[in-house]
Amino acid sequence: MDDGVDPETLAARKRASVVQVLFRVARRLDALALARVRQATGMPVRPAHTALFPHIDLDGTRLTVIAERAGISKQAVGQLVDDLVAMGALERVPDPADGRARLVRFVGGGSALLHGLSVLGALESDLAGIVGGDALAAMHATLQAVDDALDAGTLTPGEGTG
Repeated sequence: MDDGVDPETLAARKRASVVQVLFRVARRLDALALARVRQATGMPVRPAHTALFPHIDLDGTRLTVIAERAGISKQAVGQLVDDLVAMGALERVPDPADGRARLVRFVGGGSALLHGLSVLGALESDLAGIVGGDALAAMHATLQAVDDALDAGTLTPGEGTG
């Protein structure tokens, strides 16, 4: 590198960072899970598609709400929803609270979501075979505690500059 940063030092710092490793592992597990879903279903699902799933309520959610929750444009969400409708994972239905509006919801009460969770369960079994069930359970508890802290607002964007 031209700016004086030693590549070996940089690589060691990346390996030493828990969050950096977590990002890398999350990306790789996501890619593996999606590959397994594509292989099992033939659906051309991408990370952008599954990134919408946590933002869709089981009884349905308006497109504008999904966009707001996901932090992306309504147009981008609309295209992704169109893709998932074509794949048979989502459907658009009338909003019972407003006949002019439509809700986006999972087809079959969430069968696509349930299939995805089954894929994740199989990955977890594979991981337990590699690291051991106790280690995987401890990792789950740790990650759940971090997620809970994030939900509670314990960590904020302005912290951790040191």
